[in-house]
Amino acid sequence: MTTWSYSSIKTFDQCPKKYYHLKIAKDVKDTAGPEASYGHEAHSAAEKFIKTGAPIPSKFTYMQGLLDSLAAIPGEKHTELRLGIKLTEDGYAPCGFFDKDVWWRGIADLVIINGTKARSIDYKTGKSARYADLTQLDMIAAALFLHFPELTEIKSALAYIVSGDFLPKKHEIEKHTTYLRTFDTSLDRLEKAIESGVWNANSSALCGWCPVVSCEHHYVPRRR
Repeated sequence: MTTWSYSSIKTFDQCPKKYYHLKIAKDVKDTAGPEASYGHEAHSAAEKFIKTGAPIPSKFTYMQGLLDSLAAIPGEKHTELRLGIKLTEDGYAPCGFFDKDVWWRGIADLVIINGTKARSIDYKTGKSARYADLTQLDMIAAALFLHFPELTEIKSALAYIVSGDFLPKKHEIEKHTTYLRTFDTSLDRLEKAIESGVWNANSSALCGWCPVVSCEHHYVPRRR
């Protein structure tokens, strides 16, 4: 059984060879660039504001309106909520993020639970929502239904805090199994790659920024 997350399965979809070096051989590290560091700071600022009311740092004041609106929503608030799902003989069950038998793990940026309904918000610091992938919200919703069995409906959203885009997606308990199987095709391909030991490289415009410099498709990007 392979433990996975949304980011890891998307890495595999992008390039199986990159996934192999980062997750299997572990002979290459993907160092965080300035964009990732900025995103981490923004997430931390949002978490502290929702959790304790800590003032937003001046460079993130553009988030204030969104965070004020989220803070005003009634319900029990969970920030940076770590969730795990394990496989059982009966199907799927909730488990701890670091449990040995965890199958999937993910972190919900903000969850607000009010009775049988909830809100699930994923902050994004990208400048544009043009390539937004709402499927990442499905597994978080699936995990929330397992961890909080009283829930029947979840209003999820990707919140692009820089551009101001807010992309909603509604999740209902009746479709729970569908959400759990969102990434079945990619997971099947991953298991076949593990069994065969074949990790083919994909060529794309992102190859210049890939940490696997030994790959035949890697190139040094031009400086602007």
